[in-house]
Parts: sequence; C-alpha cells; structure tokens
Amino acid sequence: MAELKLIAAACQNMGIGVNGTLPWKLKKEMAYFTTMTTKVVDPSKKNAVIMGRRTWECIPAKFSPLSNRVNIVITHNVDEVKSKVPEGVVVTAGLDDAVKYIESHRNIESAWVIGGASIYKAAMGHPKCSKIYLTEIQKAFVCDTFFPDIDKLRFQSIKEDGVPQEEQVEGDISYYFRVYQNKNADIV
Repeated sequence: MAELKLIAAACQNMGIGVNGTLPWKLKKEMAYFTTMTTKVVDPSKKNAVIMGRRTWECIPAKFSPLSNRVNIVITHNVDEVKSKVPEGVVVTAGLDDAVKYIESHRNIESAWVIGGASIYKAAMGHPKCSKIYLTEIQKAFVCDTFFPDIDKLRFQSIKEDGVPQEEQVEGDISYYFRVYQNKNADIV
C-alpha cells in the first residue's frame, strides 16, 4: 500500500548539496518541504521521511529528528547507527525494509524520500515510487552531490492541486515547484 514520494531541490546542474549542506538558503522552499512532508489528511497519522545516513547526519541538531514525522534512516551499519540516533528514529538496512516498516504501521499516512543521491536513485527505480516533487532552481551552484536523472519515459510532468505553478523568487534566485508522476507505479 505504501507509495514512495521523492522530494528534493536541485539547481541547474541537478546539484542537491555541497560539503554536507545545501548550497542555497531559500526560506519559502524549505517551508514548502516542511509542509509537503508533514501535511496529512487523517490528523491521527503522521508521514514518514526516509533518508540515508549521511543525509541524517547533515540535518542541523536543532531540527533533528525532523518534527511531526517518523524519521527512517537507511544504512549498511544498522547496529552502529541505531546506537547513535534518538529514541523513536527508525534505522533500516535498505529501502525495502523501510517500506515494510511503513506498511506495518497504520499510523503512517505517506512516505517521503528526502535524500541523498543513492537513496533517491534506489527510490526512483522502486516499484512503489509514485511521484517526484522537484524544486527546479534556475541558477547554477557548485555541488558535490547530485539528483539522479529523471527518466522521462517513466515520469511525466503533471500539475497537482496545492503545488504552485508560477515562478517563485527569493532574493536573486528563482525556482519552480515541479511534480513528476511515475506512469507505471505499482500502487495498489
């Protein structure tokens, strides 16, 4: 039942990060991320955010774990990472394990993949991947981490209620909120 939604912001060269941080400061874009990953239809439920260990480690301490969401960290070193994360943070060995965890907890409404690059790539190829919410920043930044190429044969751009279509501007940076839907998602 669980469908995976990816959410990211990428600049013109598809960069998503540098030195473990975002290369830009966009308050409205960060508010969009928070809104999308926390909003639920059923107020008795929460959403899950799925991330790799490095993404987890890059979240500033004052925001960690991400509030009002079930935080799931994927790592090859489950026992080591489990000993370092706060109580309530779920640690799994892979994306399939994260999906199984979500499907076994009825209090989780939606699952959002929030990075990094290898987790995005695995999620894009996963049969449960339904949509990609990509903020397309209209400027180039120096980055060392990149969002995977979006297969335009599998994903098509759509308009979605609640996602602004018009250009967004913060300071000297403009961007667009885009949604790509998987044409052959395995969602039952």
